[in-house]
Amino acid sequence: MSEEVSKSSYKDQLIQAFQQLLPDEAVLTEAEDLRPFECDGLSVYRRLPMVVVLPETVEQVQSIMQLCHAAKVPVVARGAGTGLSGGALPLEDGVLLSLAKFKQILNIDPQNAMATVQPGVRNLAISEAAASHGLYYAPDPSSQIACTIGGNVAENSGGVHCLKYGLTVHNILQLKIVTVDGELLTIGSETLDTPGYDLLALMTGSEGMLGIFVEITVKLLAKPERAQVVLAAFNDVTKAGEAVGAIIAAGIIPAGLEMMDKLAIQAAEDFAHAGYPRDAAAILLCELDGSNAEVSEQIMIVREVLKQSGATEVRTAKDETERELFWKGRKSAFPAVGRISPDYYCMDGTIPRRQLPKVLAYMSQLSNEYDLAVANVFHAGDGNLHPLILFDANKPGELQRTEEFGRKILEFCVKVGGTITGEHGVGMEKIDQMCVQFQSAELEQFHAIKNAFDPETLLNPGKAVPTLHRCAEFGAMHVHNGELAHPELERF
Repeated sequence: MSEEVSKSSYKDQLIQAFQQLLPDEAVLTEAEDLRPFECDGLSVYRRLPMVVVLPETVEQVQSIMQLCHAAKVPVVARGAGTGLSGGALPLEDGVLLSLAKFKQILNIDPQNAMATVQPGVRNLAISEAAASHGLYYAPDPSSQIACTIGGNVAENSGGVHCLKYGLTVHNILQLKIVTVDGELLTIGSETLDTPGYDLLALMTGSEGMLGIFVEITVKLLAKPERAQVVLAAFNDVTKAGEAVGAIIAAGIIPAGLEMMDKLAIQAAEDFAHAGYPRDAAAILLCELDGSNAEVSEQIMIVREVLKQSGATEVRTAKDETERELFWKGRKSAFPAVGRISPDYYCMDGTIPRRQLPKVLAYMSQLSNEYDLAVANVFHAGDGNLHPLILFDANKPGELQRTEEFGRKILEFCVKVGGTITGEHGVGMEKIDQMCVQFQSAELEQFHAIKNAFDPETLLNPGKAVPTLHRCAEFGAMHVHNGELAHPELERF
């Protein structure tokens, strides 16, 4: 009983300290106010935080972290909540630090092709702000209309155009972060390189475990003179997968190279009316950009490669309107699939391109085995898969079968030389598969890095990097066909 009183006491004291620091509306404690923060885009796991704070200045973030560090209270940072791995899942005895109010574009520097923004700025808003200068920000997740740049850095997000222009890590220059004890650090610089360890790359994809991002400087690129999309239809998914490698082997690096299978095509077409061939087993969308002459030459090569690879139809977008429509269908695929199933589980594995046909065949086998449909939508050019497993959480046991199905996909990705995530992060969802991806010695190094930044494990604890004990349990359960669940979490 005394322990419960003690917990209640420190909670009340901490909330009072927050209320002295922030306006009343920026400290949320009632269940109805906490509920919107109970999960991110992966709504399989849900949990209410102890308190939510919404600071709007860097100094307030520093003060919050100093208070939490002194009280030894864990903190989970959150952006727009569009993440798909449970990375922003709160803690019942912790603080949920929302950066939603950090939404200012601080500077657009066209001479040096860079922009400095706060973490709550939407991905698409950066390109919109830079457009008048003929510039844009290249990484473009499907959720770019809503996702924030701070979350993009935390997860090292990609997007349709990451094949040619890279992930978030390749497109940022500098970060300002608040450490676990409230210190403000500048990582990287506005130049192309800085001496010392590459902490900028270390921070990118760190999933809120090493610091709180409060300012980000990104690279901007000049808009290409021309961009055009080629759509190719195939009557066989394997042929489409083989065509991906054939395009790259021809010396062409498309700005984007995306693939969708029949189920995804039909859902997207019903939703976006993009002009996709509904009877195709798979389509490829191949975007080429550059000078007029360069694009014209590459389109001729790509069209020929696609025909030789067995495409039943090859169509080039006739104008910018049709190009945008083709991409609207692709970027609408996730919500479109949501219209045809009560629930779906979005996976995120990455494989070598040459393994694409083999992995697609394996997923088809699993789909039959588990009697669960799969819609495939993915960044084919860089091997980043996004199979959407369709299920109904209201049916007893179906969520558990779906999760098992997903685990097998990720573990097969590792088996063929790939990885368990390409851009969604590990969070809670894939923490057990980290035990498959890495050996004990590697995990020990991850924990050593965590310890250097956060020795008391207060920043987003329990995410991304499993303990060695957890991996031992996972290995034992694997042998006995068991399941390492998260019993402490509220489920569907």
